[in-house]
Amino acid sequence: MKVNLAPKPINFKLGEYINKGFDLLKKDFGNVFVAFLVCLIMSIIPFCGLLAMGNLYKYLYKLNRNQQPGAGEIFDFKDFMPYFIIQLIILGGVFILYIPLIIVLALTGAMSENNEYNPLAMVFLIPYLFLMVVAIYYFVLKAFYMVPLISLKGIKDIKEAWNISKVMTKGNLLSIFLFSFIVGILSQVGIFACGIGIFLTIPFLYTANYFAYEDAIQQIEYDEITEIGSKNEF
Repeated sequence: MKVNLAPKPINFKLGEYINKGFDLLKKDFGNVFVAFLVCLIMSIIPFCGLLAMGNLYKYLYKLNRNQQPGAGEIFDFKDFMPYFIIQLIILGGVFILYIPLIIVLALTGAMSENNEYNPLAMVFLIPYLFLMVVAIYYFVLKAFYMVPLISLKGIKDIKEAWNISKVMTKGNLLSIFLFSFIVGILSQVGIFACGIGIFLTIPFLYTANYFAYEDAIQQIEYDEITEIGSKNEF
């Protein structure tokens, strides 16, 4: 069966994703926790953090369908290059953002005498840092669906994944931000259990995100063969 993608803005179901994330975590906590630990270990390898996360979502995809995946499947380097390129782009973007900051600080520092505090630096620094944070959040939210597009749908072209994710997040940036904020807080609840409990609650971050990704992918998928058959009926 040939299934293609028809990118469109997603109907974002914040509460549903959170509930399903809790349900999966309760049903298969042991498997999810072990997979999370393997993901954590793989993340220690340089430039493999995003890859490990993407592989964890592949694992959750199979687990949710009762396919009995093995945690060792997370150590799969098939998608290494797309994630490696993304991380190089991120590093390059951060470097570019810091260039004006370094230049201004150097110039204002040179203008100040005896290395004293120069208020001119603050005139530029505060609004620039604000704009930098806004820009970073904007791009992170617009790229929200890039990981599932790469890992779950096998899209290796970074530009294509970015363009599809841009369309999918249109009109949903606030919902995605609130979802990420709420899930982030809920996943940190375990810190109150002597700190170590955080390892028991962080997996929820991944299960909730997984259902947000799964639902979004289902909304933009279409079966080309079924569509042709439907058109022929008319």
